Amino acid sequence: MNEIEKEMLRLKEKGLYKICVQNSLFDIAKLTLKINKLKKEKNAVIAVHVYQRPEIISGIGDFTGDSYKLARDMQKVNAEIIIFCGVRFMAETASILNPEKKVFLPDTLAGCSLSESIKSTDIIKLKKKYPNSPVVTYINTSAEVKAESDVIVTSANAEKILSKLYESHKRIIFLPDKFMGYNLAKKLNKKIGKEIILWDGACIVHEKFNPEIIKDYRKKYKNLCVLAHSECPSEIIKEVDFMGGTGDMIRYIESTNAEYYMLVTECGFGELAKMKFPNKNFIAMCRLCPYMKMITLENVLETLEKLDNSKLIKVPAEIAKRAKIAIEKMFIIAEDAKK
Repeated sequence: MNEIEKEMLRLKEKGLYKICVQNSLFDIAKLTLKINKLKKEKNAVIAVHVYQRPEIISGIGDFTGDSYKLARDMQKVNAEIIIFCGVRFMAETASILNPEKKVFLPDTLAGCSLSESIKSTDIIKLKKKYPNSPVVTYINTSAEVKAESDVIVTSANAEKILSKLYESHKRIIFLPDKFMGYNLAKKLNKKIGKEIILWDGACIVHEKFNPEIIKDYRKKYKNLCVLAHSECPSEIIKEVDFMGGTGDMIRYIESTNAEYYMLVTECGFGELAKMKFPNKNFIAMCRLCPYMKMITLENVLETLEKLDNSKLIKVPAEIAKRAKIAIEKMFIIAEDAKK
């Protein structure tokens, strides 16, 4: 058995053959083999968000997870180079937490509609309008926005952190995702505009789902468990069995035994779930994130080969210093909330 055949076998054992991919397993194996050899030679690690293509998750990822897990994982990295298979704000977070390392983004145009919905100047204005109100910012934001924030949150820990902050504050500014903010306000029984100030931002993936489709599928599949990301509009959340972040959804699937599962989120997560739980049945209802899908095995390989400075993500020192305080506060409060 030659190297390519061994690599194809490894990918099959990871469940990749069960997922629809653009290229053949042979073509994928040629690329993953090169990438995995090269990252060892160059002392690099590859961080992969769960919305990425299945061949990236299964084929080359050293760290795989949602935004919170990857932020945590990046603090443990010993390699000199981090190749971030995700979007720009994630690579920025990795750079903020690892200023001594080189962080590369395989396609620098891989942005985020939610991140682009707010600027640091918007937060400065909000703080003037609502003094003494902590600014709680979703991790899907730029480094400049994080630097103006008091604490960062992810979909996995936002409720816990907000609950903790409400113990000492009557009003909180939450941004930029209006749908997540509305869902959190409802869960925490807080008045929008008075106790929680929201921003008009949204994710292009999660804002487009149709609740009527969920109703139709429930008629066809009687034992259907529907899970949705907390970035979805409230009319979607009303129809689901569980709302949370991607990590929360993985744990929920793992601990339950529904006959069918529907995952209302980005398609990459559904592909990951199929590989992770091959004996469970998943019903398709997802949308592709065009930014996440800009990352490919080809541009990861090119990035590792050239280490082109044009793909190097470096956050200015002063911004990184302030943003890091807000990120680390997330870790502190989130861990404290678990106790």
